[in-house]
Amino acid sequence: MNRNKEEKAAPCGCSRRNFLTAGALAAAVPAAGLGAFYYGFSKTHGRRMRVAVMGVGDEGSVLLGACNPDFIDIVAIADIRPYNQYRAFHGDHYGDVALAARPGLMKLYGWETEDEARKHVKVYADYRDLLNDAAKLGIEGVIIGLPLHLHSIASIQAMSKGLHVLCEKLMGHSIIECKEMARAAKMFHKHLAIGHQRHYNILYQEATDQIERGVLGDIHYIRAQWHRGNSPGADSWQMPMPEAFKEGDPQASKLAEELADWKAQLADARGLEIETWRLKVAQKEAQLADALMLEKDASYKGVSLKSPEEYGYQDMVVGEGGKNEYRRPSTEELIRWRLWKRTGGGLMVELGSHQLDAASIFLAASNRRACMLRGEDPTKLPDNGKVHPLRVHVSANRNLFALDREVQDHITTLVEFPAPTYDPSTPAGRRRTITVQYSTINGNGFGGYGEIVYGTKGTIVLEREQDSQLLRGPSTSKVEKKAAGAAALDTQASAPAQKAVAAGPAGPAVSRGYKEEVEHWAWCAQNNPNCADPDIQPRCNPRIALGDAVIALVTNIAADKGESVQFKETWFDPENDETPENDLGVESGVPNVDQDKYKL
Repeated sequence: MNRNKEEKAAPCGCSRRNFLTAGALAAAVPAAGLGAFYYGFSKTHGRRMRVAVMGVGDEGSVLLGACNPDFIDIVAIADIRPYNQYRAFHGDHYGDVALAARPGLMKLYGWETEDEARKHVKVYADYRDLLNDAAKLGIEGVIIGLPLHLHSIASIQAMSKGLHVLCEKLMGHSIIECKEMARAAKMFHKHLAIGHQRHYNILYQEATDQIERGVLGDIHYIRAQWHRGNSPGADSWQMPMPEAFKEGDPQASKLAEELADWKAQLADARGLEIETWRLKVAQKEAQLADALMLEKDASYKGVSLKSPEEYGYQDMVVGEGGKNEYRRPSTEELIRWRLWKRTGGGLMVELGSHQLDAASIFLAASNRRACMLRGEDPTKLPDNGKVHPLRVHVSANRNLFALDREVQDHITTLVEFPAPTYDPSTPAGRRRTITVQYSTINGNGFGGYGEIVYGTKGTIVLEREQDSQLLRGPSTSKVEKKAAGAAALDTQASAPAQKAVAAGPAGPAVSRGYKEEVEHWAWCAQNNPNCADPDIQPRCNPRIALGDAVIALVTNIAADKGESVQFKETWFDPENDETPENDLGVESGVPNVDQDKYKL
């Protein structure tokens, strides 16, 4: 099978299908990391790319922590919250898992103190001020972890300044915005990568290889879910806020109560526990420092602060009045932005988009296999064989939470995709389609999250982006463990070299792909700075990411309207002005990169 440049066999002669064997790994990576080996890229011309990170909240700090110092030199950050500024330097010490995902700049680059780190990294509150200083700082690219409603405007502003962009998913808040982003990337000749990290997760790539080789036979069904135990008063999206932001909110009093408790724990700590509790107390104090945004002429460690209203966040009343009314201040829209339609996109955008993207990756592999069986070259398929859906059926409801949000509690969808032999002229009941069933719920986390790909010869089960099983045959009688049962890997492309380790609960987990996507974006920017070479492009480029956005955002529209929606192919074309918003009567307007809203 022909592959593009980044998918050729590695110098050791190993193919992807035997990559997970310990012998192949030992031969492949004597001095380099596994991610670079697997995807076929290396260090960036011996020098690091100068990068700024705009928005260093929960996801922004994960992307910051995924930066490999061999590839990336972070020279500036921007965030309007003092808490996020602090955590960007010190990491997230609220737990081992949090710290592993958000280690902070000091640990990442080996700086002993925050003062030392600030000599290397300039801090801004307003990302627009950072962009205006980009040339002076020698910035070449930006990583965007801002709330969803700012993705398009910040990305286009950055590209207009001559900067490459890696933007957290979803691509944009609307398809109009997504198409504007794609057109801007083409206009300014800049790489725009969107953070659907499954495109860089080795387990998913191994699964697509098995699909292409026919191990599963013909794919005819995919089931996926992301179930969480979030409930009223214990919701990870309803982060606690300083009580000054909203008096009387039971969540708001948690921070002060926890600080008092943690200070007591620090006073009683002995030995190594002293440092653990000192770091926790310092982080909690920084979280409470967000209240400074309410003060006039406030600053945090020399960085001037503004109120959330001055950044465009709004007060709002939700409901019908009286007991059925919820008053939300602008500070709550800022801190809990995922819960509101103006700033976020709810379950389908934050969770479902990842897993429908995974389904698209598997279906593209099925499409490439069909192409090879016809004796055709799969590399000639547009967008690497990506398949666009036909229609979506949605059930969504609000059974769990009160009026303190606008997004749904639960969403279940059926998305129909054309099979490789799909013929629209065939009677409806006999057309060959592939159904993707997806559910994302709150209030019960049973089953966690993952995907199951069903074929006529076998099944692949992927769990938590880290474990994979191949079940051969039409039943589940024969199970072959893959990765989790053979070798547990850390695929980050960083020194020293990683080794395969024996399977078992104590082994390190497979990388989720964050490091690889950041590394590859930097590699593309350095090796193809004007985007002229079509073979050196981010794996989740604007055309691929637009497809993911259309599925997620149209599903939201279908949920709100209580109707099934049939997709139009024009929605997936960034050069076509048609959008689902206009066609389904949600909003008006056409993509236009030259709008005044994109001017700094």
